[in-house]
Amino acid sequence: MAIKTWKNYIDGKWVAAQTGELFENINPANTSEVVGRFQRSGPRDVQKAVAAAHKAKKMWRETPAPKRAEILYRVAEIMVREKESLARDMTREMGKILAETRGDVQEAIDLTYFTAGEGRRLAGETVPSELKNKFCMSVRMPVGVVGCITPWNFPLAIPSWKLIPALVTGNTAVIKPAEDTPLSVVNFVKIFEQAGLPPGVLNMVTGTGPEVGWPMVEHPQVDLVSFTGSYETGSLIAAGCATHMKQYSLEMGGKNAIIVMDDANLDLAVEGILFGAFGTTGQRCTACSRVIVHRKVQKKLTDMLVKRARALKVGDGLNEKNEMGPLINSEAQAKVELYIRIGKTEGAKMLCGGAAAKGRGLSKGYFFQPTVFTDVSPKMRIAQEEIFGPVVSVVSCKNLEEAVDIVNDSKYGLSSALYTQDVNRAFQAIRDLDTGITYINASTIGAEIQLPFGGTKGTGNGHREAGTAALEIFTEWKSVYIDYSGKLQKAQIDH
Repeated sequence: MAIKTWKNYIDGKWVAAQTGELFENINPANTSEVVGRFQRSGPRDVQKAVAAAHKAKKMWRETPAPKRAEILYRVAEIMVREKESLARDMTREMGKILAETRGDVQEAIDLTYFTAGEGRRLAGETVPSELKNKFCMSVRMPVGVVGCITPWNFPLAIPSWKLIPALVTGNTAVIKPAEDTPLSVVNFVKIFEQAGLPPGVLNMVTGTGPEVGWPMVEHPQVDLVSFTGSYETGSLIAAGCATHMKQYSLEMGGKNAIIVMDDANLDLAVEGILFGAFGTTGQRCTACSRVIVHRKVQKKLTDMLVKRARALKVGDGLNEKNEMGPLINSEAQAKVELYIRIGKTEGAKMLCGGAAAKGRGLSKGYFFQPTVFTDVSPKMRIAQEEIFGPVVSVVSCKNLEEAVDIVNDSKYGLSSALYTQDVNRAFQAIRDLDTGITYINASTIGAEIQLPFGGTKGTGNGHREAGTAALEIFTEWKSVYIDYSGKLQKAQIDH
């Protein structure tokens, strides 16, 4: 089969990069398969894309918000029709099983329907004035041109988190997809085009972070950068945006933990740990990489977990019998192998996994065994640093207070979970866990789009995506005072 070459999307046209260079998108489950060839763009391509977004800014801002929303509703309708093909393309380019890629597409659909509804709200406030014959209100204004830099692990859901609220609030956008998963964003952009989005409102440039992402950060006509990715890259983006006095929204890493108390339903807890630790091969910012378990049930829970982890079917995500796909690339596999060595050196006990998965159909992919460590102390590197792979560490605790302290002893604060039958413990944990998301009797993954998504500390910079909270990222507040008294009123001075 001929390998297809995809172009950038700038000002409503599909165009080749100024560099004349391409890169290949490889299937991580079968490295002999090239999913497609994409533009290895450079700063001049970013310049063209930003110029198109800047030119379209006035037209799009002046388009009534309900009309903007109608286009986004059409985007959702098209995604519904094309859900299966979108999911299959996603599995081919990033590896996670079809059940998960279908969920990724569904999340984008849900987010789009929900956020498009804001086109008829975008509410501000009306408040009483302290003076007679004067009216006070606040309204939302678009920020301007938004630069979106998105990761490979949720290659449709996360772009939707950024683009849909940005567009419904009247911003224009330039998106740089991850190098490992450009096809899903190409498919997304094609849907916007099919839905009738005007030229220049959405632009896409593929390529590397240094050659495309950083020029977006530095471009004077990019008003806001929305980034999801690593802590290290996010820190650089924060510094770069601060230098240019532009706004930025960061969603970065996590070192998420599930607490299992002695009264927990252990069967349910193991299901949650398996889903949290090994779903998407552990390659989620919300993945469960620590289990803080009460010492009374530690051995029983660990035995149950290891038995289930060993039985997980690893293989190509397009085979619906498989339960876990590959890691994204060779660098990810090398990083996981490094942390396996670190865990052993630190004195942790590895109970299963720890190596590349072998077997029929696995030789050409980046498959890795589900891995469980026990005898892990809270200060070990495997209990502190984000591994981003199918590795989970079991840590013992004596009570809920100690468990919460262990969870909070992290530079990240994204997601946490507690398994207990005690409602008092549940509410205590909700109060005390220093994370942006907390689950009770559920895993650390599975957020819904109608609530804010994001975390504390090194996970982000205080913004939240999804829900109505996303509007705060992509809008500026304007306070409006209308004086119909016919005379100069001096507010506090007149008091």
